[in-house]
Amino acid sequence: MNHIIPDPAPWAGSVLPDADLEPTAAELDAIECEMPLIMAEVDLLDVQIALLDRPPTGVDVQRLRRAYRRVLAMRRSLANCPIADEAEAA
Repeated sequence: MNHIIPDPAPWAGSVLPDADLEPTAAELDAIECEMPLIMAEVDLLDVQIALLDRPPTGVDVQRLRRAYRRVLAMRRSLANCPIADEAEAA
């Protein structure tokens, strides 16, 4: 019987490297550094989702603007932070 979905086992070794798939310490540090931006973006998304099914009130507009400004502030602070690799190279 021919299956529509092929068995993924033959490709499992070729798609994923045999190396350890855990993030490195540097990658975890980068994620931790970006966590305030990630949380601000999640808050903005929450506000946007809440406004999908109803017209925004004055308070909703304020919440949306506040969340958007928080995302911009977090992006600005991340852009102004020196990257660890650049600091070590200098």
